[in-house]
Amino acid sequence: MSRSVETSNWPLPANGVRFTTPPRLRRQLARHPLTSACYPLALGYYPEALGHLMDRHEPEDNLLIYCRSGQGWLETGDGRFDVGGGDLLLLPKGRAHAYGADAQRPWSIYWVHFEGELVEDYLRPLGQSVLHRIGVQPRLLADFDALLGLRKQGLNLPHFVHAAHQLQTLLTSLAVLPVRGYLKSGRVLDVDAVQAVMRAHLHDSLNLDQLAAQFKLSRFHFAKTYRALTGHAPIQDFIQLKMAHACRLLDEGDQGVKQIAEQLGYEDVYYFSRLFRKVVGMAPSHYRALHQG
Repeated sequence: MSRSVETSNWPLPANGVRFTTPPRLRRQLARHPLTSACYPLALGYYPEALGHLMDRHEPEDNLLIYCRSGQGWLETGDGRFDVGGGDLLLLPKGRAHAYGADAQRPWSIYWVHFEGELVEDYLRPLGQSVLHRIGVQPRLLADFDALLGLRKQGLNLPHFVHAAHQLQTLLTSLAVLPVRGYLKSGRVLDVDAVQAVMRAHLHDSLNLDQLAAQFKLSRFHFAKTYRALTGHAPIQDFIQLKMAHACRLLDEGDQGVKQIAEQLGYEDVYYFSRLFRKVVGMAPSHYRALHQG
């Protein structure tokens, strides 16, 4: 049975947008092999949304909000957060939340409610955080504008199939954008800055304590926050970056495996080879032979 989508009843101005996928098309999207993984239920744009307020106790769908400008707030079981331009809110089904626009500088937001069989897989790379400080991203703004173009099309399935794929592309693009998240202390951990430190140490070793110290955090809080934001352990990502660089060295030069291992800070070539095989799926020598063949 098709359920109604819980959107706000904020009075829509002439330049605002609120569009709901009709129930008939929602049922078709839920069954269609090209859209059942993830499809839009409702979408819109609220400019300078003075008085906008929403409280969802048991949300039955997933919601993505992107603040273009202005200010607002978000409240979840983890606490209350200030929201500003460039902030992304990812509110999963079943997780109670409330949010609203600031009374003095009301936010302008894009939003989309969505559902699908593989939604959890689309969201998993974004980690557990509901608030992502990604900044104002022109490409993401363009993606939302393109998705909103659906309201100008006829109510026929092909347009909605295309919109579902636009939404899926938008969600996957978020996984490769710079991410910043709040710690309980109110400080921000910038994942892009952490990975910049990792790249600066590709040629030597870097352990968890050293990484945490760079950002003046305890080992525990650094690792927990990084994993919540990315879905990965920090040292796991450091090794991934090292092995990606090893692939480039194997592709572009004629250094031996032992030399490459030493260049990446591994004195034990056998240990390096085991890590390479685990990440890449084959031994370094096999990788080189495959790409030179």
